[in-house]
Amino acid sequence: MKKIFLLTFSIVFLVFSSCNEEILDKDNPNQLSTETFYRSTDQVIAATNAVYAALQANNLYNREYFFLHDLLSDDCQTGGAQLEAVRAQVLNGVYDGSNKLVNDVWQGLYRTVARANQVIENVPNAPETVPGDLKNRLVAEARFLRAWAYFELVSLWGNVPLITQVVTTPEGTPRAESEDAVYTLIFGDLEAAAQTLPLKSGYSSAEYGRATKGAAQALAARAHMFRGNYEAAHPLLAQVIQSNEYSLVDRFLDNFQEENENNTESVFEVQFTESAGTGGAWNGDGQGIAEITFRGQEYGPNAWRNVIPSTSLAEEFESVAEGAAKDDPRREYSFFQIGDMYNNGLDTLDAGDVQGDIAKPSWKKYQMIYKRENENSSSGINFRVIRYADVLLMMAECENELNGPAAALPYINQVRARADVMMPPYPTAQYPCSNEAEMFEAIMHERRVELAGEQIRNRDIRRWRRMEKLAVEPIPVYESKHNLLPIPFVEIDNNSALTNEDQNPGY
Repeated sequence: MKKIFLLTFSIVFLVFSSCNEEILDKDNPNQLSTETFYRSTDQVIAATNAVYAALQANNLYNREYFFLHDLLSDDCQTGGAQLEAVRAQVLNGVYDGSNKLVNDVWQGLYRTVARANQVIENVPNAPETVPGDLKNRLVAEARFLRAWAYFELVSLWGNVPLITQVVTTPEGTPRAESEDAVYTLIFGDLEAAAQTLPLKSGYSSAEYGRATKGAAQALAARAHMFRGNYEAAHPLLAQVIQSNEYSLVDRFLDNFQEENENNTESVFEVQFTESAGTGGAWNGDGQGIAEITFRGQEYGPNAWRNVIPSTSLAEEFESVAEGAAKDDPRREYSFFQIGDMYNNGLDTLDAGDVQGDIAKPSWKKYQMIYKRENENSSSGINFRVIRYADVLLMMAECENELNGPAAALPYINQVRARADVMMPPYPTAQYPCSNEAEMFEAIMHERRVELAGEQIRNRDIRRWRRMEKLAVEPIPVYESKHNLLPIPFVEIDNNSALTNEDQNPGY
C-alpha cells in the first residue's frame, strides 16, 4: 500500500520576505505565513509532506532527475526518437552552465533544501498541542531529506552554497569552503535522523514512504563510500542488515511494478500514484498534483523511447554463449525485446510498435505496459531510491576492501541467489574472485546488472574514478572537467555571493 502525500494547505516556502521597500512590505491576509501556519498537528505534517512532494516535482523524480543520472552514465543511449538538445548535450559531454537539464535538477534539489529548512526551523516551535515526539520525528524526516539533497549536490557539483536556515533576505549565499563542510552537514543530519526516526516496522502502512532509521543509515553509508571511507560505511550497513527489517523479494520485478511497492526490499522510495490525477504535473510544484512520473513515457518501448539501454550494458549480463553457466535472467527482467508479451500477456511487442533500431532492447523496469496497452503519458510506479540489494552489494564492497574477498562472498551471493534469478554463486569461471582485485571486478559487474537503470551507475563511476579503481574509463566522452557538473549560469547571475571565478574547472 502506498502513502499519497497530498497537501491540503497552500504553503509558500520560497518567499524572500524582507524587502525594505514599503510597497513590497505587505501581508496578504488570505495567505498563511510561517508565523501563522505551524500551529496544529495537521499543519506541521503538511509542511513535512511538502518536502517529500519536492521529490515528486518535474525537476526531480517526475522527469529530470532520472534523465540527468542516466545520461551521465554508460547505462543508456539514445533510442528511436529525437533526443532533446539539452539531453543530447549531457549524453555527448558537451554541456555547460546554460544546460537546462543541469539547471533544473540543481533547482529541484535546492527547493528540497529550502522546504526542509522550513520544517527544521519552525516545527520545534509549534504549540504544545502538537505532540513532542511527532515534532521530533518530522524534523528528523526533514533532516534526512536535506541530507539526501545535499549529497546529490556535493557528489555532482562539489562544494556548493550551503544553506542551513530559512532564507529571509535577497542576499546571496557563497559556496561552502570545501566539500568537507557539505559532508559535515550531511553526516550530522543523517546521524541525528537515525537516532530519532523509527524503524520501517514502526510505521503503519498508511505512512509508508516516510524516512526511516534504516534509510538514514544506508544513505550515510552511500555517502561515506562515495568518499572512499569503507571503514565508516561498514558499521552503518551492518546495522541495516542486522535490523532484520529488510530482505530480498523473491521476484525481481516486484521492485519495479506497482502492486508490490514499499515491500521488504524497499529501504526508501519516492511515492507516485495516478489516483491523485495527472493534471498540472508539469508545474514542478509537487503540491498534490505532481504525483506521477513520466519515466514510462520517456523510456517506454512503444512510447517515445527517448532513452534505451546502452550496448555495453546489454552485453554486461552473463550469457551461456560467452561461457557462463547460465543466462542471467535479469537481462530479460530489465529489458523488452521485439516479440515480448505485454499488457498482461494480451499483446506482443512488434516492429511496428517501436521507434528506431528494433534490434536494440528497450527498458522494462518501471514500465506500466506490463499491465496495459501504453503508458498514457504518466505512471504511478514508485521510484526505488535505496533497496536492500544495494545495501548487500555495498557491504560486499566494504568487506572486500577491509577483510578480503572471502568476507564479501556471502553478501554478493545473496543477491545472485534471489528466487527468480538463481545465478551460480561466485566464484565463477568468468569471475574467479581469488583476490581483492578479482572480487572487485565481480562487485562492479553485479552492481551494474542488478541496479541497471536505477540512477546508481553514474555515482558508482564517479566514486570509483575518484578512488582510481577504474581499469578502463567507461564513459567514451569523458573529460576531466566532467568530474563535476557546471554551476548553472543563472545561479551565478542571480546569486550576488557568486562570481564566474566560482565556476567549476573547465566550464
